[in-house]
Amino acid sequence: MTTSMTSNLPPAVHGLGSVISRYDLILCDLWGVMHNGVHAIPGSNEACSAARAAGATVIMISNAPRPGPVVAKQIEGYGVLRGSYDDVIASGDVTRDELISRPGARVFHLGPQRDLPNYQGLNLALDDFEHADLIVCTGPFNDENDKPEDYRELLMRARERNLTLICANPDIVVERGNRLVWCAGAIAAIYDEIGGETIYAGKPHPQIYRMALIRAQQLRGKPVEAKRVLAVGDGLRTDIRGGAGQGFDTLFIARGIHAADFTREDGGHDSEQLLKAFKEAGAAPTAVMREFVW
Repeated sequence: MTTSMTSNLPPAVHGLGSVISRYDLILCDLWGVMHNGVHAIPGSNEACSAARAAGATVIMISNAPRPGPVVAKQIEGYGVLRGSYDDVIASGDVTRDELISRPGARVFHLGPQRDLPNYQGLNLALDDFEHADLIVCTGPFNDENDKPEDYRELLMRARERNLTLICANPDIVVERGNRLVWCAGAIAAIYDEIGGETIYAGKPHPQIYRMALIRAQQLRGKPVEAKRVLAVGDGLRTDIRGGAGQGFDTLFIARGIHAADFTREDGGHDSEQLLKAFKEAGAAPTAVMREFVW
C-alpha cells in the first residue's frame, strides 16, 4: 500500500496495512467506519482483523449511548464480526460511570426506549420531567422524525430549573443507510446555547479515551504509549479532534458523514473544501483514507 500527498493536505493513506507497523493500538469508530447503521461497510472487517493479526489491539470506541456489550451485540447484527476487534468502549459506559457518581438521582430519560439498558443495575430512579433532578439525553425520542429544535421549549424549562444534562452521545448526526439522522449532541448544543449545564460522555472528551487506554493495558499487559495509538474515524469534531487532543495520530475516513461537504461529482475530493472542513473542526488529521480498508 502507498501514500500520496496533495499540497497542504495530510497524506492520503490507501490502506491501513501501509502504516500498521507504527501502532500498537487502533481506536476505531463504528458508525460511518465499520457500518452505516444498516450493514457492515465492505473492507472494514478485513482491515481490523488484519491489524490484529499484525499484533495491534483493536478497540471500537463509539459514541453510541449504550453500554459496550449492548453495542457489541447490535453491531454483530449489522455484520461487524466479533473476531475483528478486541473490545468495545462506548459513551454509554462513560454515562454509567457518571451516574454511579450520583447515587439516588432522579433521572428524566430524553431518548428512545432502546437506550434504557443504560440504567440497569444503577442506584437511581427514572422519573418524569417535573420531578427529575437530572436529564440524560441519548437522542431524540424518535430519531426518524424529530428535529433538535423540537426540544427547545423543553430545554428552556430545564434551564429555568437549573437541571444538568448528561449528553450520552456527543455526535450531531450519524449515517443510517443513505441518510443522516440527528443525535443527542444536536440537542445538547441547544442546551449549551441557552446557558444550560451539559456534561458530555463521549468523543471528543477525555474520559472515553482514558477508559479505552485502561482496557488496552489490561488486554496487552502493559501501557500503550500515545505515539503508538491511531484513532480512526469519520467525525472531524469527535473522532479527529478527540484523538488529536490525546496526542494520538488520527486517520480520517472521508466517505463518512462529511462526504457531501467535499466530494466532487467524479467521486474525488475537493482539496479546498477538505482544508476548510479541517479548519472549521479545529483539527486536521494525521492522514486521510477514502474508505477503511487494509
